[in-house]
Amino acid sequence: MIFRSLDRKLCLHTSSAKKTQKIAFELAQSFKNGGIIALKGDLGAGKTTFTQGIARGLGVTQKLISPTFILMREYNLPSNSLGRLYHLDLYRLEKVAEILNLVGDLFSNPNNVILIEWADKIENELPRNLTWIKLTNLGGNKRSIEILETNDS
Repeated sequence: MIFRSLDRKLCLHTSSAKKTQKIAFELAQSFKNGGIIALKGDLGAGKTTFTQGIARGLGVTQKLISPTFILMREYNLPSNSLGRLYHLDLYRLEKVAEILNLVGDLFSNPNNVILIEWADKIENELPRNLTWIKLTNLGGNKRSIEILETNDS
């Protein structure tokens, strides 16, 4: 698995949505017991496509669609009965207080997997231990995926 060797930062390129999802599927293996994934990138960069790959990698069989208009969706994690998958899309929220109200105490259960699109809106409010994913549209179906793991140490 390519993520076993992840030190602090990894940059990958894909040429299709399917390949983007495959990378996310592999990365999901690192989150079987919980974690926070903060996604950033412009509109159309592939954040939801990446999230779909993570969900599949965690065993979620439901169709994962963007929660842009309802802000958050919740899914069972077949591989982790102690936690749930939360998919948040903060695109429409402007005020940090609104966002923090939405996420409430999701972070208090370390078994939850929390995927946050547009996470840079609350970057200063997020826990220190998380993985940042920056997606960039390189034109057509090509994407750049930067993975940065952060922690307290």
